[in-house]
Amino acid sequence: MIALISGKIVYKGISHVVIDAHGVGYRIFIPLTTFYELPEAGQIITLHVHTHVKQDAINLFGFYTVQERDLFQLMLSVSGIGPKMSMNILSGISVPEMLRAISSGDVRKLISIPGLGKKLAERLILELKEKVVKKMMAEEMPALDNQQKINEIIREDVLSALINLGYKSNIAQDALDKVLYTSAKELAMDQLLKKTLKLLSG
Repeated sequence: MIALISGKIVYKGISHVVIDAHGVGYRIFIPLTTFYELPEAGQIITLHVHTHVKQDAINLFGFYTVQERDLFQLMLSVSGIGPKMSMNILSGISVPEMLRAISSGDVRKLISIPGLGKKLAERLILELKEKVVKKMMAEEMPALDNQQKINEIIREDVLSALINLGYKSNIAQDALDKVLYTSAKELAMDQLLKKTLKLLSG
């Protein structure tokens, strides 16, 4: 099963490209979102591929990002949606917009995609909403974890700076907690230090 192809673009069209990979030319169908990202013919490109096997043919569908391919494969699991319709949908909407529309049940957004009717849009939401929400949460968690780690480092650095300035640990800790609790947004280290110092000197 082909999952990735890297090679030189021999032909570049709106609906498909031909890639020369070590002397073998692969015809790969692509959505418009991928077409817009392609370099000119003769350049090297790597596409994430879904191999679709039928009784009379093996077709390759290529995508510029893994997210596009994953969404394409997710849509194929919906009854009534085949590769052609999935490509059409991806050509009419970005992956983040599609995921948000499905997770929020936004039928109006989905039917704005050419060729996608209300019944099919409702089926997409019904069959994929739970999977999409889980996918979005899984993709966001690493970012959240990283941000939490950054916030903890900033907090520790500010506390250390306050103690070095002569403030007792428990007093500095209380002031820092108050500033963090009352701040409507995340603060950079210098902003957090200034606000805490202002509170301590007030």
